[in-house]
Amino acid sequence: MSTIQDRPVKAKEDTPLMVQYNAIKAKYPDALLLFRVGDFYETFNEDAVKTSKILGIVLTKRSNGSASEMELAGFPYHSLDTYLPRLVRAGMRVAICDQLEDPKLAKKIVKRGVTEVVTPGVAFSDKILDHKSNNFLAAVHTANNTTGIALIDVSTGEFFVAQGIGEYPDKILQSFDPSEILLSKPTMRLFEQQYGKRFYTYSIDDWVFQSAYANDVLLKHFDTLSLKGFGIEELDCGIIAAGAIIHYLQQTQQDRLQHINRIARVEEERYVWLDKFTIRNLELIHSPHEKARTLLDVLDKTVSPMGSRMMRRWVLLPLKERLPVEERLEMVEFFTKNDETALFISQQLKIIGDLERLTSKISIRKISPREVQQLKRALTALEPIRSACFNSGNHGLKTIAEQINLCTELLKRIETSIQDDPPAMINKGGVIRKGISTDLDELREIAYSGKDYLLKIQQEEIEKTGIGNLKIAFNNVFGYYIEVTNSHKHKVPADWIRKQTLTNAERYITEELKHYEEKILGAEEKILALEEKLFMELIAEMTEYIPSLQLNASLIARLDCLLSFSKAALEYNYVKPHLNDGLAIDIRSGRHPVLERQLPLGESYIANDVYLDQDNQQIIIITGPNMSGKSALLRQTALIVLMAQTGSFVPAVSAEIGMVDKIFTRVGASDNISQGESTFMVEMNETASILNNISSRSLILLDEIGRGTSTYDGISIAWAIAEYIHEHPQAKAKTLFATHYHELNEMTAQFPRIKNYNIAIKESGNKILFLRKLVPGGSEHSFGIHVAKMAGMPDSIVHRAKKMLTILEKAHSNTELIRSSNITDRNEHLQLSFFQLDDPLLEQIRDEIMQTDIETLTPVEALLKLHEIKKLIAKEKAKKL
Repeated sequence: MSTIQDRPVKAKEDTPLMVQYNAIKAKYPDALLLFRVGDFYETFNEDAVKTSKILGIVLTKRSNGSASEMELAGFPYHSLDTYLPRLVRAGMRVAICDQLEDPKLAKKIVKRGVTEVVTPGVAFSDKILDHKSNNFLAAVHTANNTTGIALIDVSTGEFFVAQGIGEYPDKILQSFDPSEILLSKPTMRLFEQQYGKRFYTYSIDDWVFQSAYANDVLLKHFDTLSLKGFGIEELDCGIIAAGAIIHYLQQTQQDRLQHINRIARVEEERYVWLDKFTIRNLELIHSPHEKARTLLDVLDKTVSPMGSRMMRRWVLLPLKERLPVEERLEMVEFFTKNDETALFISQQLKIIGDLERLTSKISIRKISPREVQQLKRALTALEPIRSACFNSGNHGLKTIAEQINLCTELLKRIETSIQDDPPAMINKGGVIRKGISTDLDELREIAYSGKDYLLKIQQEEIEKTGIGNLKIAFNNVFGYYIEVTNSHKHKVPADWIRKQTLTNAERYITEELKHYEEKILGAEEKILALEEKLFMELIAEMTEYIPSLQLNASLIARLDCLLSFSKAALEYNYVKPHLNDGLAIDIRSGRHPVLERQLPLGESYIANDVYLDQDNQQIIIITGPNMSGKSALLRQTALIVLMAQTGSFVPAVSAEIGMVDKIFTRVGASDNISQGESTFMVEMNETASILNNISSRSLILLDEIGRGTSTYDGISIAWAIAEYIHEHPQAKAKTLFATHYHELNEMTAQFPRIKNYNIAIKESGNKILFLRKLVPGGSEHSFGIHVAKMAGMPDSIVHRAKKMLTILEKAHSNTELIRSSNITDRNEHLQLSFFQLDDPLLEQIRDEIMQTDIETLTPVEALLKLHEIKKLIAKEKAKKL
C-alpha cells in the first residue's frame, strides 16, 4: 500500500494568463513588458520591481495559480501617456502588449500581442519627444578603420548616413546627439573605450551588420533596384549601419515606415568642420555652466517645431559653399527690409504647427482626429505663405514657393469628412461629418433621436388601437414595452405579446418595438466601429500625400529659420556679412553675440576689430591680464565666422569673410579624471587634433596653451605650436593665440606673419581698469595678483604674492631664486628646485648636452650619449657610497 510520501508531487502549473505572458516576454527579454489585462497595464516579476521604482507606484504580489507568488505593479490603461514617457526617460525599452480582440467575444483567454516597442531612440509620443530637437536613433559600423553611421528620426522621417575616418565619426555623433546607438554585440566594448559611456547603446546580433543583408533590407524598404539615386552607393560601412537601423525598426514592431522614404548623405565636404571640442568650447548648443545662454538660445526665434530643429542643425553644420550661403543671406536681407511681409509669413507659420511629426503619425496610423484638424489648418495656411513668397520678388523665396504643394484634394477630403471640433480620440465618437455614410447617419438617427422615434411609434399605436393612455417605456428585464391599463386591455391587438401583468395594467411587446430595440441598443457600438473604419480609410488615403507633406514641412522649416535670422538681426543690430573666396577675415567692431545679451542694463559691449590673412597677419599673439576679455575675443571671432556661414547676419559694423572650411578651438581647461586624463593631457589631445587636421582655410583659436604644466614647459610648447602653424608648408592657417606667456611676444621678431596685440588696461595706483580693447603690441604683465585681489583673496596672500613676484622678476636662475627667497617675512625656507645648479656633476652633464650637435645626431649616437651620461651618474653615486 502506498503512503502519502510515496505519491508523486504534482508539478506547479502557471495560470493560462501567465503562460501567455511568459511566451510573449520570452520574445522581448530585454524590454519592460506592459501587459494589458482589462483596464490595466500590468508588469510582473523584475519588470514590476523596476516599474514600481521608476514610477513610484505600489508594488504588490499575486498568486500565479498553484505556483508561488510574484511581484505585480500596474496602472490604468488610459494613463499610458503619463507613465510611458517616464519609463523611456529612465532608459527603459518598453514593449506594449495589447488585447487584440474584444474580451466579450473571446471564447477562452483573450488574444494578446506586442503592438509597439518604445525605446529612447524610437518614439512617437509628444510627451516623450522634445519638439525643439530631433530624437535620433543611430547605428555604427566600423571596418578597415572606416566608420559608417546611420541616423534616423522615426518621428520626422529624416534618415541620414555618413562615413569617415579619424575623428569624423565622433564629430557626427556630437552634432546629431543620438538618443540611442545600435552596435553589433562584439563591438560594444571597443565603442565604449573609444567614445566613453555618454551614449545609450543597445547591441544586436552581428549577422545583421553584413553588407549583402543591409543592401537587401534597404532596397526592399525603398522599393528600388539600387541605392545610386540616394548618392550613398559607395558608403559601404554607412549602408551596413543603415540596413541595421531598418532591421531594428522592423523588429520593434515599426512596420509602417512609409514616411521614411529617402536617405540623405551627410557630406563631409559640404559643411564646415567643427570637432567635438569646438562645439563644446564655443557653447553652440549646450553650456556646462548652469543657466548660461548658448548661441542657439540667441539665434533661435523660430515659431514652428520644424524650424527649431532645423535651426539646431544649421548652427552645428555651417556651409562651406559660398553660393547657398549667399542665397540665405539675400532672403534674410529681404525680410529685414520688408517687415510687413516677414510678419505676415511668420503669423501663418505659427498656424502650421509640427507638420513634420504629424506626417509621421499618418504613416504609423496613429494620428488623432484633432491632429487631422491641425493638418487641415496647416494646409490652409500654405496658400497665403506661397502667395507671399511668390509676390516677394526675391529669387530664393520664389523658388521655395514653387516647391510648396498645397495638397488641395487632401484638404477638401478632410474638410468634408471630419467635424470642425472633433474629440481627441476616435473612440469618443462624433468625428465623421454627416453625409459621408448613409449607414452612419441612420445609426446616429436611431441612437441620438431615439426619444422622437419612440414617440412616433407610440402615436401610431394610439391611432391604430384607440388606446389614448398607451405609453412606451423601458426596463432592464425585457427592454422596451407598451403599457396598457386594464380598462383598455380589450383593445389590445392579437399580435401583441404579453410580457408582464401588473395590478392595474398589462405590459406588451411588438415585433416593431423588438426590432427597434435591437437597433438602438447596438447603435452606439456600431457607430464607434463605423466611425473608426471610415477614419482609418481617410488616413490610408492621406498616406499618399506623405512625400508632399514632408517637402512642405522642410520648406516651412527653412522659411522659419530665415525669418528667425532676420528677427535677430533687427533686434540685436546685426549686419549682413560679405563672403568671398579669398583667405582673409576682416571684422570691424565685432561683438560676442551671447555675452552682449547678458550685460547689465545700460552697459554696452566693447567691440573689437580683428584682421587675419595669409600674407601679413596670419597669427595674432594676444596678451593681457586674466579677465580682460582675451577668451571672449577668441570666441566672438569664431562665432561671427560661423554665423556668417550659416546664413545669419553678424554682430559687427562690417565683416568681410573669406570662406572657412574648419574652425578649431582650444579654449578653457577641463579634466577627464574618469578616463585618467589630466587637464594638461586633455589640452594636448585637443591641440594635437587641431595640428593634425589644419588646412589653408582653417581658423584656429588657442587660449592659454601650456598652462597645465610647468612654466618653462608651457612656454616651450606654446612657442613650438605657434612656430609649427607659421611654418607649415601647405596650410597657413589663420590663428588667434591668447596667452599669459609674455615671452611669446619675442616671436614677432623671428616670424614675419606673427603680430603682437594686447587687451588694453588702465593702471591707477595699485588698481587696474579693464578696457577690453584689442590694441597693437604685447603686454609685459599678466596682472594676476590684481585679479586675485579683485576676487577677494586675503590681503596677507596678496602681499606675499607681490613680494614673490618681485623676487621672481629679479631672479635669473633657480639658485638665485632660492637664495633670494630667504628674504621673507617668515622663517620658513622655500625650496623650489630639486637640483642645485652649482653641483659639479650637473654642470658636467649640462656641458656634455650643450656641446652636442643634436641636428646631426643619429638615433644610435643619441642612445650612446645617454649611456655615457648614465655612467657618469652611476660613477658619482658609487663614490658617495
